[in-house]
Amino acid sequence: MMHVHLVFVTKYRRNVFAKEILDDLRQIFARVCADFEAQLIEFDGEDDHVHLLVNYPPRVAVSRLVNSLKGAFSRVIQNRNYPSIRQKLWGGALWSPSYFAGSCCGAPLAVIQQYIQQQQTPH
Repeated sequence: MMHVHLVFVTKYRRNVFAKEILDDLRQIFARVCADFEAQLIEFDGEDDHVHLLVNYPPRVAVSRLVNSLKGAFSRVIQNRNYPSIRQKLWGGALWSPSYFAGSCCGAPLAVIQQYIQQQQTPH
């Protein structure tokens, strides 16, 4: 298994995430990871971005995992009533098309987990 630190940013850095939305995101991302036989080790975020630490099998392309993670929550927005998000979306897009993916080879996972846990989670 391999570890990757992922960061997704909202389009135009719009502040759309409240704590309850981040809690939903955590659950959705954990299910998507399980579909890839991966594990969501750590998750947190602020009002305009999220951090994930994922343990995934080497046969999984990170780009496919990222697209599935971002797409899953975008579909949930269409099916659930998130007025706080919908009113801030421009053109219906939630995520910036880019993302950060950093390999965690050699880095102590506890350090990365601590960094993710120290995000200023909205209330």
